[in-house]
Amino acid sequence: MILSPLRFASLFTLGLLTSASLVVGDDGTVSHTPAKPLQIAVAKPAIAPQASSAPLKGPSLVEPQLHVARSGDPKRPRIALTFDACMGKTDDRILSVLVSERIPATMFVTARWLKTNPQALAILKQHPDLFEIENHGQNHVPAVDMPASIYGIAAAGSSDAVDQEIAGGADAIRAAGLTQPQWFRGATAKYDISAIRQIRGMGYRIAGYSLNGDGGSLLGAAMAEKKIAAARDGDVVIAHINQPTHAAGEGVARAILTLKTRGVEFVRLQDVDTSGDHQSTR
Repeated sequence: MILSPLRFASLFTLGLLTSASLVVGDDGTVSHTPAKPLQIAVAKPAIAPQASSAPLKGPSLVEPQLHVARSGDPKRPRIALTFDACMGKTDDRILSVLVSERIPATMFVTARWLKTNPQALAILKQHPDLFEIENHGQNHVPAVDMPASIYGIAAAGSSDAVDQEIAGGADAIRAAGLTQPQWFRGATAKYDISAIRQIRGMGYRIAGYSLNGDGGSLLGAAMAEKKIAAARDGDVVIAHINQPTHAAGEGVARAILTLKTRGVEFVRLQDVDTSGDHQSTR
C-alpha cells in the first residue's frame, strides 16, 4: 500500500500521541505496533500548608522573694519560719517541737484546714506569743486571675475568684476567733502581676520566701533537714505542717533544733521589717 503524504502524516501523528512504533516497508507500506498511551504527568496544584494554630499562652507568673531584716550578727542570724497548712491533717512532729522549744513561727492556714483540725487550732490559740496566723486562702486555689494550671492545680481564673479565695480565707480565720490577717500567701506561691495588684489593693502584704525548705513536703527527711539547717541571716523559710505521713516533716523538725543550737533568732513576719520583690510588700 502506497501512502499519500496526508495519510502518512496522520499515522505519524498517531504514533507520537500513542507512543506507537511506525515501520515503513521497502514497498512503501507502513505498519505500526500498538503501544500504551503516552502517560502525560499533570502537575498537581500547589496547596498552601494550613497555618498551625499556636497553643494559647498562659499568664506570666512570678514567685515573689521575701526577706526579713538581717540581724547583722553572724553568731545570731535572724530567720523567719513560715508554715503552710493547706488542707488535710497536722504534722505534730513539727508543731510539738515549736511548742516545746518555744520557737515562734508564722502559720498560713486555709479555711479547709481550720475546719478539719480543731485540736491543732486550739494549740495555736493557746500560744499567741509563738504563732502568727495568716491567710492561705479559702480552698487552696492559686491566686491567678486568668485560667491556668499550676502544679496540676486549677487557678482562680478571674479577679472575682481571686477575691473570693482571699476573703473566704480571712472570714474563716476571724470565725475561728483569730485576728484579721495582714499577710496572704496563695496556693503554690505563684501569682500574675495583676493579681498581686489586686491583693495589695485588698490591704494584704504577700508572703513570698527565700528558702524552700521541704520542696512542697516532697523532699526526703535528710534533704529537708540539710536545706533548712543551711538558712542564713534574713531568710524566710517555707515548709508545710499538714503532711504528717511525709518524710519531709521529720527533717523539718530536726532542722529547727539544729538552727536553735546555732543561736538563730526566730521571728514572725509581723514582728520585723520585711522586703519583698514584685511590689508584693509595698
